[in-house]
This record gives sequence, structure tokens and C-alpha cells, in this order.
Amino acid sequence: MAITPFTKQQLLPQEEKLEVYRHKSELFIGIPKETSYQERRICLTPDAVNSLTSHGHKVMIESGAGLSASYTDKEFSDAGATITKDVKKVLSCPMILKVEPLTMEEIGLVNTNAIVLSAIQLKTRKKEYFEALSKKKITALAFEYIKDEDGSYPAVKSLSEIAGTASVLIAAELMINNEFGKGLLLGNITGVPPTDVVILGAGTAGEFAAKTALGLGANVKVFDNSITKLRRLQNNLNQRIFTSTIQPKSLLKALRRCDVAIGALRGKERCPVVVTETMVEHMKKGAVIVDVSIDTGGCFETSEVTTHENPTFIKSNIIHYCVPNIPSRYSKTASLSISNIITPYLLQIAEDGGLESAIRCNKGLKNGVYLYHGILTNKAIGDWFNLPDNDINLIVF
Repeated sequence: MAITPFTKQQLLPQEEKLEVYRHKSELFIGIPKETSYQERRICLTPDAVNSLTSHGHKVMIESGAGLSASYTDKEFSDAGATITKDVKKVLSCPMILKVEPLTMEEIGLVNTNAIVLSAIQLKTRKKEYFEALSKKKITALAFEYIKDEDGSYPAVKSLSEIAGTASVLIAAELMINNEFGKGLLLGNITGVPPTDVVILGAGTAGEFAAKTALGLGANVKVFDNSITKLRRLQNNLNQRIFTSTIQPKSLLKALRRCDVAIGALRGKERCPVVVTETMVEHMKKGAVIVDVSIDTGGCFETSEVTTHENPTFIKSNIIHYCVPNIPSRYSKTASLSISNIITPYLLQIAEDGGLESAIRCNKGLKNGVYLYHGILTNKAIGDWFNLPDNDINLIVF
């Protein structure tokens, strides 16, 4: 009897185990020109566009969209983007990327069931904005709501870093203002007492303002009502600086001596006003106030919104700088920053087979969704505008 090398069981047909591949999707992204007042940023840099097009995705950009951030149409075209002067064409793409929220006219041109990624700037929105998006069954994500693995908000953090760093550089410029500035150099020169800088708020903007001021050699004092934030700031700076909770007496004492005061406080809705007009009147003549929190109302009672064209005004002999959109002043840096945050998410969405699958896999991205096929999924927006909202976890799971 011949001995077979296989058993009877092995000779029977076996189940074949095949690897199940994720079905990748192709993205078609439209980037219209920013139309909002003084908005100079763009969501994607030519390098980011190149990264997307080399993965087989399509990007259509309105002609001139990157000019104010120092990117030419040729750079985008060389990176593989399609350039068009027709804004209707751009807005009819399945996915729209924009820095500022869409205008009502732009929503009218967007296709039904499109995906929109932009900032939301909730304080400047109206109820009609959400109703118009909902009518078109749009899925909308807000940069401000997208979370990182560590639970932080990368877009907000990044723009706060720019605003914080810029606030000190702006103050340094204003102090040499020939007409009204004190002619002071924001630095530590041998034999000359250092410049005094008071920072209100120990969040990301406050921390980066402190880092920049210390780097220039200034004497820094930071005020915040959160001991945890102050402790974290001390640890991140790797040096001991003056920190205090916000008490009118000690704050007034610091403001009377300072050359620069930077407001970087944040509130849940409106930023708390911690510096009264009387306190400002006690400050040195020619001192500089940079109110970074002016976009949520400002923390100095004397603050009034200004523009990039006319950024300053003088009140009680103090120079005030109260421009709400500081990162737009540094449009190329801000564009690079936004682009670096968004591009990995876009590639991930395609890798996962589209937004539907991506938000199932990525909780941080899911957190960014405030409208899902026209259904409002953000409770804060629902409460704010008295609109019905649904929990996204009950719709997508």
C-alpha cells in the first residue's frame, strides 16, 4: 500500500483566508479665494497640494487664492493643482476647503451633500448660516473643533502660538513709534534696566508671548486665575518668573510699572474684562497695550476693535493695538501652520475610504463635525442658536 504524503483531511478543499483591503477613496478638493475682510491666509500650501496630487487626489484652486500668502498660481499649478478663474467651478467640488466660513452667496453655489472644512468663528455666525448649510445636506467640519490624540485642539493652539509670539513683536515695533512711542528697545542691554512686560493669561498665547519676551530679554510678569495654567507655564518656560492670580491691587502695581501689557485671556463666551479704564489711566505715558483677546471682546475696558490698515489708537496716553485677526498679518506662517494640520487629516480621510469611514476611525476628526448631512451634531451650537441638535455618536458608530 502506497503511503501518501497528505492526510485525507489535508486533501479536502480548504477555506482560503484573504486579506480584506480598505477601499481608498479619491478626493476632489476645491479652494476658493478668501473674500472675508483682511483674510490673507490659504488652507493648503503648494507642498501640501503636491502631497495630495501625488496620492492621486485632485485639487482645484481659484486663481489668485494664494497671492496674499505669497504663493503664486504657477507654484500651485506646478504642484499639480488645476487653476481656474471660475469660482462656481471651484465651489461645485465635492469637498471645499476654506479658512473663513462660507458666505451665504458661496453656500448657494455649493453642491448638495458636499463636505466643507473651514473655521466656524461661532461668535460671528447667524442662525441662517446653519439653516442654509442644513438645507443643502452639507457635512461641515470646523478647524477649531478638531481634536488631537492628546485631547488638545491643534488649529486653535497653532494660531494662539502665532498670536502670542506676534503680540510681543508688535509691541516692540510700537515702542519705537516716533510720534508717540517711548523709543524703548524691547531687550536687555548691559547697564540699562530691562523692559517690563505684563501678560494677562497663561494659556497658549500667553505662554508664547512670555517665551518671546523672555527671549528678547524683557522682565515678564504673568497673571491668570488658574494655578494649574501658571504652573504649566513655569514648567514649559524652564525658568521661574513672576506669576500671580488676578488681584486688582497687585495687577495695578504691575501695570503702573510696565512698558507693555498683553491681554491673552479667554472666557467661555466673552473674555473677562480684568483691566478697568482707571487702571489704564495709571499706566506710564506711551506704554503699549496689545489686546490679543479682542476677538472675544477684549480684557481691557479701553479696547476697541481696530483693523490691519489702522491697527492702533491712543486712549489715556496709552497706545492700544486691538486687531482681532493677528495671524493673518503673518499670512505665510499661518498658512503653513494650517496646511500642516489639515493635510494629514485629508490623507487619512482618503486612506479610510472617505469621510464616513474616517470619522468612525478617528474620534478627534469626529469631534470636528458640526453638521452631518445637514443634521446639526454640535450641542453648543444648538443651544446658542436654539436649533435642534443630535448626538453624532447615535448617527455614526
